[in-house]
Amino acid sequence: MKHHDVIIIGAGAAGLMCAATAGYRGRDVLVLDAAKQAGKKILISGGGRCNFTNQKVEPSNFICGNGHFVKSALARYRSSDFIDLVERHGIEYHERDHGQLFCNDSAKEIVTMLLTECEWAGAKIKLRTEIGKITQADSGKFEIATDNEIYSCDSLVVATGGLSMPKLGASPLGYQLAEQFGLKVLPTYAGLVPFTWQPEQKVKFEPLSGIAVPSTITAKDGTQFSEALLFTHRGLSGPAILQISNFWKPGETISINLLPGIDARAAIELVLANHPKQNLRNTLSHWLPKRLVEALFDEALLSKALNQLIHKELEQLAVDLESWEILMNGTEGYRTAEVTLGGIDTDELSSKTMEAKSAAGLFFIGEVMDVSGWLGGFNFQWAWSSGVAAGQAV
Repeated sequence: MKHHDVIIIGAGAAGLMCAATAGYRGRDVLVLDAAKQAGKKILISGGGRCNFTNQKVEPSNFICGNGHFVKSALARYRSSDFIDLVERHGIEYHERDHGQLFCNDSAKEIVTMLLTECEWAGAKIKLRTEIGKITQADSGKFEIATDNEIYSCDSLVVATGGLSMPKLGASPLGYQLAEQFGLKVLPTYAGLVPFTWQPEQKVKFEPLSGIAVPSTITAKDGTQFSEALLFTHRGLSGPAILQISNFWKPGETISINLLPGIDARAAIELVLANHPKQNLRNTLSHWLPKRLVEALFDEALLSKALNQLIHKELEQLAVDLESWEILMNGTEGYRTAEVTLGGIDTDELSSKTMEAKSAAGLFFIGEVMDVSGWLGGFNFQWAWSSGVAAGQAV
């Protein structure tokens, strides 16, 4: 049996960050992962360019049963700290909307940086290793049986991620381990995920696939995001939809403002004053793609001249444009979800170290716990911050 000070299960963003942090403290660290490649989710993120953090990270950017839980780790390892690391490795990056930071070249640079940090810190990484039974001896040491060897360690860190993107090797192992050691696991759901059409909606809107428009989308709880909305063959996607999916529950409608920043009634009346005989189709097509206009509104209404519209029709037009209420069928699920909502109850963990309160030496970091960030680099920042918090404590 080979003994290490620290064993980390999962060679993803949080696991690698934790490994390097602990290694630099002189700890003997081993990372185990069943995958053939480390950081697989990093590699495909951000369209292959990895949205590795955000310029402005606040606790309010995270969904967690205990809103205070994320504060300590985020304050002690900030986005500016990770940006400094990226710059030290000579990785060029750029900023997009809402403070999102992406690699100029490739997400591979982030993985290479993390692997280099682990190498410099002396942390070892063993891939293609299936995890079997994990037990804790009377001495407090953990024993990990794998498909080819048995290991022991003083500190065990679980960085197995959530259930999103099963093609990349997602598994419920982290939740199973938490339950094995008596920790509460909250129900899990797909997050940052596209919506799917109801059957009758699909017939009507599938031809709009590929159309993207600015929007402001509001969930039933009042949460609101203003970003692009994308029509797809399967349903609705785009940044605004992914964001709002974290706040949506099955059976709830969402409200879509297709003309954000515009007073629809006033805008139509202004055109009416200047071009009373212009038909409604041409008027709306100044603001929205013609195909979308024709899918949303009745042909007879669109053919009317503006001066033929009655008061009630103008009122309803404004409502339909500014608060289009739609009941989606559901989401695409974990297959395309970027995060998993829910997971290990943070009340079971120390917010400073990520150690289980009831199981000394057992740590959980990253997506496996009930912490999910908004779209925009926040989930990676949680991986870095929680990984460092545990790495400083193991």
